Amino acid sequence: MRITQLETVIVQPRWVILKIHTDEGLVGIGEPTLENRARTIVTAIRELEPYLIGKDPTRVGHHWQAIYKHAFYRGGPLLTSALSGVDQALWDLAGKAAGLPVYKLLGGPLRDRIRVYAHARGDTPDALAEHGRSLVAQGFTALKTVMRGGPRPPRIVETPAWIGAMEARMAALRAAVGDDIDIGVDFHGAISPQTAGLLIKALEPYQPMFYEEVVQCQNVEVMADLAAKTHIPFATGERIYTKWGFREILEKGAASILQPDLSHAGGISEGRIIAGQAEAYYAAIAPHCPLGPVSLAACLQLDAAIPNFLCQEQVTLGEGYLKTPFVVQDGYIPLPTGPGLGIELDDDAIAQRIGMPAVHPGLYDADGAAIDH
Repeated sequence: MRITQLETVIVQPRWVILKIHTDEGLVGIGEPTLENRARTIVTAIRELEPYLIGKDPTRVGHHWQAIYKHAFYRGGPLLTSALSGVDQALWDLAGKAAGLPVYKLLGGPLRDRIRVYAHARGDTPDALAEHGRSLVAQGFTALKTVMRGGPRPPRIVETPAWIGAMEARMAALRAAVGDDIDIGVDFHGAISPQTAGLLIKALEPYQPMFYEEVVQCQNVEVMADLAAKTHIPFATGERIYTKWGFREILEKGAASILQPDLSHAGGISEGRIIAGQAEAYYAAIAPHCPLGPVSLAACLQLDAAIPNFLCQEQVTLGEGYLKTPFVVQDGYIPLPTGPGLGIELDDDAIAQRIGMPAVHPGLYDADGAAIDH
């Protein structure tokens, strides 16, 4: 079997879907999405065509090494996002060629279903609480909320009023869903170290499942310092690429829950290695996935095959993109059983969603300065 063509399509709201065609008629699917950089990623995929065309797609590890090393300039969001989507599609082809799900090629499943969490949103504490209740009613047993919705963006050093507004959101959500529901709290890397220290203490009584991206992920020393000051686990990883990026986080104890994004960090191949690194440090894996159903499908394959899996992020189960969308049952997605990634695209439905995705407009402080979002 040989690769004959790489096909990409940009679909709304913000995803890139890759199809790798072969001379035997099998097609591998991947999602090399990079938020706000769709056209750039499509170009990066096109630049990989001269290497991939004519190659045996089942040599997944070999192609990962060649694409990564031959770029000379290694790592970064563009290269590894393009590589991630290719890796997913190659694993899909390898599984289809063998007639097996990818997780069986990775040694077989360690679990029969995959726990997932949903995002609880709301502009006010009451709205957040109501959305949380509705998600629990749908069967979710784990949620995540972002520390936003206050009177204004956070300052470097915050007031009791701002901290109190964030605590009120968490208090309302916890009261609405009860103590048996896990709630992750995402700081989104948009909180300063000074304010983050205040916030993690204020939210401790509500026992979050984790604090995510408490500070900018590159600020590993400060993250490790803050992590040592609370019993709530720290999570990070959505903007970390490859095993080399996660090494420092583990070595310095900056997080005990890693969140590699399989459309950014290096695909299924690298995700499995990162999970192995984490296991050696008794750290858990909760893959980041606010992306499309192809990326989610790749995550589910990895989740099934690693021992230290915690919970899977998702924002879509594939309605309008997959012929058979995923289904959440009692907070879990049953293990996919089809070959490869176990999904089939609904090309007719996807054709209605082709178009340039919305680009985040950016956030600005009261004085006009650009701030993190």
